Amino acid sequence: NYVSFSAVLKHYLWKMLDFVRDHLKKALALNPNPQVLLACSGGVDSVVLFDLLRKLNYSFAVAHCNFGLRGDASDADAKFVAALCKNAQIPFYVKQFSTQSYADEQQLSIQMAARELRYSWFDELKKSHAFCAVLTAHHLNDQLETFIINWGRGSGIKGLLGISSDRFLRPLLRFPKSEIINYAKNNGLSWREDTSNAKDDYLRNALRHHVIPAWEKIQPNLLQQTRENLDHLQQAYTALGQQVKAFYIDHFLPEAEGYRIDIAALKSLFPLDYFLHSLFSPYGFFQTKDLHQLLIAQSGKVIYSNTHRLIRDRDVLLLCALAVETSVEHQWIPVNNIQYPLSLRILQKGKPSPLTAVLAPEKLNYPLILRKYKEGDYFYPVGMKGKKKLSKFFKDEKYSLLEKENQWLLCSDTDIVWVIGKRVDARYAAPSTTQNPLVIQCD
Repeated sequence: NYVSFSAVLKHYLWKMLDFVRDHLKKALALNPNPQVLLACSGGVDSVVLFDLLRKLNYSFAVAHCNFGLRGDASDADAKFVAALCKNAQIPFYVKQFSTQSYADEQQLSIQMAARELRYSWFDELKKSHAFCAVLTAHHLNDQLETFIINWGRGSGIKGLLGISSDRFLRPLLRFPKSEIINYAKNNGLSWREDTSNAKDDYLRNALRHHVIPAWEKIQPNLLQQTRENLDHLQQAYTALGQQVKAFYIDHFLPEAEGYRIDIAALKSLFPLDYFLHSLFSPYGFFQTKDLHQLLIAQSGKVIYSNTHRLIRDRDVLLLCALAVETSVEHQWIPVNNIQYPLSLRILQKGKPSPLTAVLAPEKLNYPLILRKYKEGDYFYPVGMKGKKKLSKFFKDEKYSLLEKENQWLLCSDTDIVWVIGKRVDARYAAPSTTQNPLVIQCD
């Protein structure tokens, strides 16, 4: 029996230590002296990870959230974790949350409220104390539960991958709960049991107590298969992500504080729904139906997300942040250089060019005005006879809608003096004989 017990102890100790060591070494490779923050509830999972970090001689601190939802039991959890850290001389942070009040104010479920509160606090601690990573003790059973929940929500491949590791490190994700409990028992660890986990009030608990145990009776290797399937899904998601990234690099071309995307190139993608969602959902466009309609719409059609616009402009889509107020005007007396709303420098001398305006100062009324295009604007372009509507000038110059919106004009009263970076108005251009012209360069 002693030999058998020793073998089991050695197995669980080596297996978890080895994996967690390799996982953290890879994840923290760029940090020569990593200091990490462990989220510890006092439950068996986080206590085991606490023990593993100590055995690996990691420099870490502990954060504990007291959500105040279970009265004295919540306070007892906090005291347990505090004592654990004190005995091991580990830095300890604890915070009491008014979880119910926050949930009511934000109209969230208790679970979502607790999630937002703890993750926000972890981010604050990470930033203020310069931790290189936050660790949580989620495990393979949590992964399976999240997979099933996200399956029911129709959340796509990313949701089916389970608990994301993008934000925090989760070194126990490959281990089932049973192995974690065995490790704790064989290493003589103590932990706290959360009595709320025994209730079926939440979908996750119902899955944990009824659905998954019944499934494991039929398929004893369920968790092993879950791990393998998640690996396959991750590989597929990574491969598809590379294709999305390659298209983005090749076809999201910078354009006037936004991007220009060729519609024909978009239409060539297959399956189109997947690529449209992957490419545009980061900008808030989640409905592929709207994106499909935009691909066949007439030029000028616009759809909006909370943060961006997507515009059909002839044979391309123009993606940009929501438009700023274009009626704002800025006054400028050209004595000093300016950097806002664009960079303009006063030169002692210079030759006329698209980026350099050589103006007759006696013809200007100060202060000069910097503004955007207005309907009906016109000017007298140097090198041309007569006046020209600015809209026609933009068309001849093959301006996109974004370029029109981002074009700055330098004006004297209501007259356009310079379409900045393009053309000076002939009425204000300084003759070559002018002794002291006003020379302005756009950087």
